[in-house]
Amino acid sequence: MYQNPILYADYSDPDVIRVGEDYYMVASSFTYLPGVPLLHSRDLVHWEIINYCVRSLPFEKYNKPSHGSGTWAPSIRYHEGTFYVFIPLPDEGIFVARSKDPRGEFQLNCIQQAKGWIDPCPLWDDDGKAYMIFAYARSRAGIKHRLMVAEIDPECTRLLSEPVLVFDGEQLGPTTEGPKFYKYDGWYYVLMPSGGVATGWQSALRSKSVYGPYEYRIVMHQGETEVNGPHQGGWVTGVDGRHWFVHFQDVIELGRITHLQPMCFNAGWPFIGEEKNGDGIGEPVAEWSLPAEGQPHYQIAESDDFAGTELGLQWQWQANPNPSNYALDGKTGLHLFCRANTERENLLWYAPNALTQIPQHSALFMTAKITLSACETGDMAALGMIGHKYAYAGLEKTAEGNRLVLYTGTVTNKEFEGEASEVLAESCVFEGDTVYIRMELSENKTYRFQWSDDGIRYHRLGGPQPLHRATWTGAKLCLWSANKENRKSEGYGRYDFVHIEDRSGC
Repeated sequence: MYQNPILYADYSDPDVIRVGEDYYMVASSFTYLPGVPLLHSRDLVHWEIINYCVRSLPFEKYNKPSHGSGTWAPSIRYHEGTFYVFIPLPDEGIFVARSKDPRGEFQLNCIQQAKGWIDPCPLWDDDGKAYMIFAYARSRAGIKHRLMVAEIDPECTRLLSEPVLVFDGEQLGPTTEGPKFYKYDGWYYVLMPSGGVATGWQSALRSKSVYGPYEYRIVMHQGETEVNGPHQGGWVTGVDGRHWFVHFQDVIELGRITHLQPMCFNAGWPFIGEEKNGDGIGEPVAEWSLPAEGQPHYQIAESDDFAGTELGLQWQWQANPNPSNYALDGKTGLHLFCRANTERENLLWYAPNALTQIPQHSALFMTAKITLSACETGDMAALGMIGHKYAYAGLEKTAEGNRLVLYTGTVTNKEFEGEASEVLAESCVFEGDTVYIRMELSENKTYRFQWSDDGIRYHRLGGPQPLHRATWTGAKLCLWSANKENRKSEGYGRYDFVHIEDRSGC
């Protein structure tokens, strides 16, 4: 048996395929890069990160944090020996990343420049023609309930026709988005979320024609379960012919966590989950039999001793990666340089050199050994949590010497990129330049910091901090070195290790 959620982590807007006995899943990343993680599994339950489909984005705006923009809900398909990942950038257009090797480098091209087109998914038909379905982002296009289909060239380089409206969900399916396109047993199917992220449901369309008309049905909802808004994901058929559906649940502060549902067909319609209350609509399962037994139990890496010469795949930057912001030689830990912000006040929310990680648990310890090699007053090295309310703690060089510091931040104007403000919440003298900082995330959606000079005895630093989500993502763990006075500096923070311990259920 397996239990839901299969991943208590913010791999939002998932889509999944099977190639042979291997399953591959992609997810959205927004401003965090490299983007669109590619995960691999042999049983749909245990996953590992093997790659990113986008190394960086070819627009200058992504050289700094662009909260709410970036890579939105992707789709993945395998066609004639090539992996295709369709990726929307809501301000720039629809892009396609492709590779013969899922562990190799993906090449990125724009298939259509557009503002407000989102959530694309391709379909190659039996006659050799190819199509793309997509939705609209209300924040950019003023529309949130229409699905369009356009013919594309089979190599996925351009549109061959004007988009055709195939569904208008203003009444039936408000906030219709994230469509996934399939052909099965002579029917065209569209699986799509409706009703909004936190409280919506999973809908389906079907038709005998690619352009419709399409019939509509609700195929999964919360029902009497505790799984709010179960929707937006991908359908995959296992080696043994059983059908499965991967989707998310929005738990707000920690983002959209991943569930796996059994799926079957009933009178020509998908049925997802299990029938529990007689209404004919599937509800999410809490546990179910494993899709495949005896397969590797992969895990997503969390802790890091920085023993290699490249960053682990669990790490993402808050903007396009810049190799000049860090050094990693496999011997002396991770060096994060104390950069100034050349454009504005040096706050965590605005920092392109913030190194982030998706929390994998509802409660955890995150501990780092940090040495501040300061050159200028204001040099700082810290560990923290990014969200609309955030906090970070570490060492900072002041005119009077090193101090332990705790900064807290608040983000307003959240519908756009956000405006941040910070305060120095705690500060005390610290003798030395090496400290252990621990952050404890609790099930009650708060976290607090502790410090130690020997890695054994820890002392509290400030009080509990409220856990808050970021823009379209859950809260992110982070490491950050900066010059808080925005001076140019050659200083750096050295991180000898980051250890993360699962504390959920404790």
